[in-house]
Amino acid sequence: MAEEQSIEEILDTIGDKHARRVLAAISREPQSAKELAEECDLSLPTVYRRIELLEEYDLVTDRTLVAEDGNHYKVYESNFESTVISLEDEEYKVRIYREENLPDRFSQLWDELNPE
Repeated sequence: MAEEQSIEEILDTIGDKHARRVLAAISREPQSAKELAEECDLSLPTVYRRIELLEEYDLVTDRTLVAEDGNHYKVYESNFESTVISLEDEEYKVRIYREENLPDRFSQLWDELNPE
């Protein structure tokens, strides 16, 4: 996530009830936009707008699949495990824990603990 993104923008995104419904649905299993629209009882344009917003903060990833009839479609899945909001030095910080593999996470933690 880019450092220039403000806490307000992230909280606005996570705070949007439609975005939360989409995130909850794809955290259970990857789904297409059409499946999300049906499960979340939202219009397809609303689903696409929320997915686009969530992708801005790298909270959602997509994969292209091929249907039995040969058509291609995307399924969306959550790209984070949890979000922590903390108050440090009188400033709010948002930390998004991604679903990365363990060696990458350990390497990142090591780099954070041992600044050069």
